[in-house]
Amino acid sequence: MMKKLIFLKAYFRGFIVSKFKIQNGNVQTNLYKDYGILNPSIGTANLGDLIIYDSVYSKLRNIYPDDLFTDFPTQLYTSHDAMSSMNERHLLFVSGTNLLSSNLERIFQWKIHFGHKRLLKNKVVLMGCGWWQYQGEINKYTADIYKTILSKDVLHSVRDEYTANKLKSIGINNVVNTSCPTLWGLSSEKCKQIPTSKANEVVTTLTFYHKNSELDKTMLRILSENYSKVYLWIQGMNDFHYYNEINENFHNIELISPSIEAYNALLEKGNIDYIGTRLHAGVRALQKNIRTLILAVDNRAIEISKDVNLNVIKRENVLDMINFIDNDYVTDIKLPVQNIDKWISSLNNYK
Repeated sequence: MMKKLIFLKAYFRGFIVSKFKIQNGNVQTNLYKDYGILNPSIGTANLGDLIIYDSVYSKLRNIYPDDLFTDFPTQLYTSHDAMSSMNERHLLFVSGTNLLSSNLERIFQWKIHFGHKRLLKNKVVLMGCGWWQYQGEINKYTADIYKTILSKDVLHSVRDEYTANKLKSIGINNVVNTSCPTLWGLSSEKCKQIPTSKANEVVTTLTFYHKNSELDKTMLRILSENYSKVYLWIQGMNDFHYYNEINENFHNIELISPSIEAYNALLEKGNIDYIGTRLHAGVRALQKNIRTLILAVDNRAIEISKDVNLNVIKRENVLDMINFIDNDYVTDIKLPVQNIDKWISSLNNYK
């Protein structure tokens, strides 16, 4: 009992100190701006979020070469102290991912609630964000939060037209479809560096939270029969457990450890294709000049592919993989360059 009382005393003391601490009065007059990044890679085992964050940070650093960035989590609940610290930042950039939803009180991709409204008012800027899944109308609770915390002074960047239309449906019209920041470097010149013909080896991925054992086994079987070596990158630890569930003792599949470094090293050795169900593993492959096909398991890859010509098929059409494997494919990403420039210009005007 005494330990609980000591804990509660310390907890509430911290809360009171945080709630009434003196805010930094020099934020607007400082030589340097102090920005925050709402970072989905903190506290997650999904390395795809790290791929997104890597691109987001790089692009923001180009826009603000001399300013300070502080990271805050989106996938962990934040204390009043953390929210107070967010409040002191000049702006808060949401680092991509599909964390927007129509019902924040039930879908917790973004650990945000009504209590954030006061401290994050007009502070938050979306950068390449997407919608959680295909959903119905945005409820009032969620709309109130978005309309309060999302900045009215700059444009918001979303990664597909579906997401843009969802926000516009509640009157948030200062939004442009820029696609995902992970794709922004895939210019026509960059795409020309990507091979068009089949490689000797292939790297693949599985998605444990959208299981379909028959379709995924078919994918692995086709890859095993058509490539001399198949590498399976473990993007999240549960992907490893899922592979053990569906493993049919494929003779030529080798696991790649769950780290960005291991995946980068594999891609950089060349003479390899990417064919798998993980969207951002596929995008990282494109960044490394790898011929790529993504098998979509949800709305994210499908919606992005509509806008930028990303090479995507639905997983239920898994047999269509054979056409990609056997035939030449020219990577031709169509970036929304004008929207990207428009979004960056809106930030430049706000410095």
